[in-house]
Amino acid sequence: MTEPTHHSRRTLFRAGAGALAAGLVLPGTANAAAFVRRDRPVLTHGVQAGDVTADSAIIWSRADRPSRLTVEIARDASFRRARRVCGPVLSPATGGTGKIRIPALPPGTGLHYRVTAEDLDGRGASEPVTGRFRTAPLGRRDVRFLWSGDVVGQNYGINPERGGMTIYSAMADREPDFFLHSGDTVYADSPLTETVTLPGGRTWRNIVTPAKSKVAETLEEYRGQFAYNLLDEHLRRFTAAVPSYVQWDDHEVVNNWYPGEILNDRPEYTEKRVDVLAPRAFRAFHEWHPIDRRAAVDGRVYRSFSYGARAEIFVLDMRTYRDANTSDRTKPGHILGQAQAKWLADALARSTATWKIVQADMPIGLVVPDGKDIEAVANGLPGAPGGREAELAWVLREISRRRVRNVVWLTADVHYTAAHHYSPDRAAFTGFDPFWEFVSGPLNAGAFGPNALDPTFGPEAVFVHAPPVQNTSPADGYQHFGEIAIDGGSGELTVDLRDASGASLWSKTLRPQR
Repeated sequence: MTEPTHHSRRTLFRAGAGALAAGLVLPGTANAAAFVRRDRPVLTHGVQAGDVTADSAIIWSRADRPSRLTVEIARDASFRRARRVCGPVLSPATGGTGKIRIPALPPGTGLHYRVTAEDLDGRGASEPVTGRFRTAPLGRRDVRFLWSGDVVGQNYGINPERGGMTIYSAMADREPDFFLHSGDTVYADSPLTETVTLPGGRTWRNIVTPAKSKVAETLEEYRGQFAYNLLDEHLRRFTAAVPSYVQWDDHEVVNNWYPGEILNDRPEYTEKRVDVLAPRAFRAFHEWHPIDRRAAVDGRVYRSFSYGARAEIFVLDMRTYRDANTSDRTKPGHILGQAQAKWLADALARSTATWKIVQADMPIGLVVPDGKDIEAVANGLPGAPGGREAELAWVLREISRRRVRNVVWLTADVHYTAAHHYSPDRAAFTGFDPFWEFVSGPLNAGAFGPNALDPTFGPEAVFVHAPPVQNTSPADGYQHFGEIAIDGGSGELTVDLRDASGASLWSKTLRPQR
């Protein structure tokens, strides 16, 4: 392995005192082989659990040098009678990250896990890092989970003067069963500066690393986006306590991207081909999240998980299979792609769960422009479905035809929180059953909105909490997450749209239909 790249004193200071105190070597600050030699390995970015089922979970961590990932798992924090599972070698080939699937777990059980990185030459192991999660239950049990998205965007990074990304501690304090990350897990196209001038002469101060000083183009730079976020103590506390189901959207690669796009209008990019950038970003995305590639339908992102008899989660990928944003919005288009759209309709029809939760990375009825073009589903035109609306109309028609009940859509993306009710009574397209879509975010980014509603599917904005000024700083609030609680006995679903402190801004209880 090569020796670590050396950086100036100023560059290291910008990486943040917390990072230096932990002795971290961050992806994006050196090449993939830049691991510091110590007496024993160090786990540098905490631990994560994800894609939890009734009998399995994915456990993730990262070490500062080649070593073997080892996980102990037990029912209690003392780790008596712990089960030990040896995982993969954490090596430069994956930027030091690694994950392991833990099978044969008891359903509906709270479990503790302890991760260590064992030196390959047998000279020792890292200090352990612990976490916990609960496996999915069987039968009719209470379920409570959170969702949100949009992290470190619009030049708002980790601000030590404000204590970091405290919204993650507010979410951890809710003690949910799991978290749905609705995309924009990083802003790979949004470099950070050390200071941001706010209205009224105030200043926002960022911790800045080399990877966050430019747009990401190389694999190592994409890795550095995820490494940066995990410098935050609140995020590490959250990932150690709450398992996640993660999807991606656009900012993991570049704003508003679509397959085949050429970034001719982005001078900051030396690599203009999105089809070259996206695989690098996709690799880093999977390296840095506890995603079970075996659960994904085509080995990529979209997949589903049951959480007892009351809930099943359908994770979408509205990015990889879309047509160009420049496509004719009056002709049938794609945002899921034919295969994923059919999978979604079939999987919803097969589901026996009371509530079918669609984890979408973009809203259905909000107009999200891309310059003069369209970025999301709604084409901004009244009347019959056109463009990407046609594919969503097909899905909605199919689940209505197959009498699929109790479908709820959750999303983020637009950087405010809202409750939308869709009804054929108000719609140009009437071949569907009424449903709710709940929007939440951002977690640590500029706040925007509200967006215009497209009338095609008859949406009504029942509640909106958006800033009075576009790109409002996190210092001024308007950061959000949502919470869903399903009563195991009655099956009633209650949604709360919450602010950064965890306070409920709006609540609604839905009764299941039969």
